[in-house]
Amino acid sequence: MKVIVGLGNPGRDYEMTRHNIGFLVLDELAVRLNLSFRRNWWFPVQTAKGMIGREAVRLVKPQTFMNRSGRVVGPLLRRLGGQTGDLLVVFDDVALGWGQLRVRAQGSAGGHNGVQSVIDALGDGAFGRIRIGIGPKPDSLPLSDYVLGPFTDAERQSLKDVVRRAADAVEMVCTAGVEQAMNCFNRV
Repeated sequence: MKVIVGLGNPGRDYEMTRHNIGFLVLDELAVRLNLSFRRNWWFPVQTAKGMIGREAVRLVKPQTFMNRSGRVVGPLLRRLGGQTGDLLVVFDDVALGWGQLRVRAQGSAGGHNGVQSVIDALGDGAFGRIRIGIGPKPDSLPLSDYVLGPFTDAERQSLKDVVRRAADAVEMVCTAGVEQAMNCFNRV
């Protein structure tokens, strides 16, 4: 089983912000797979269960806010009987240009507090990740204002394509493995 976690913040105020692109990718996967998210009774998450190819998957949207994601991801992964290698985390990255994707089998947090929270909860960074570029912040804005800000008109025009490509990357990780997804999506 693959546990696919999209990082984001709960609530309407954050729905269409750069920091919630992980949630948007999971929403796209749920539509593709004809799944519905449900509240989990044991943990503050929304989950959906299905199949990608022959791989059983659990889509997870933590409801603990971005910087506390690990507080729920670690215990949920253990409850599901998963190992760190069964985890795939999808999140925004200011170090990548708008719409660029980077698939990795493991790594550091790279300054992302949500990913650091997951690493802290699990004790290591040996889990897959899909980083989605949201572009560098303007010099005039604090980082929190930029990532929690709404998409620009130009970003909104290509947002669906970016989200679809990231969902394609998730599907490829599940069906062909991380290396194949890296070869396909890390080129551009």
